[in-house]
Amino acid sequence: MSVTFISKGTVITNPSANNIGRAQFVRCVATAQTTVTVTTSDSTVSEVYLHAAGDEVIIEKHPDDTLTSAGAKVHAVGSPRS
Repeated sequence: MSVTFISKGTVITNPSANNIGRAQFVRCVATAQTTVTVTTSDSTVSEVYLHAAGDEVIIEKHPDDTLTSAGAKVHAVGSPRS
């Protein structure tokens, strides 16, 4: 499957409580089986499970939300329509 997006930032490997440059949309690509956790300053908003290396997802989040994942590379993206 082909997905079109605009890359808006540098790649962050294994982010830990990182807001990814206050991005609203973040592309996450697994380097191993992993869970991506999205948190606010005081609670977990959601978790996304990536089954194997190469699995990917684009997460929409609030600019202040942070991401944590021990087995992923992430970067800010935008929609071609934005």
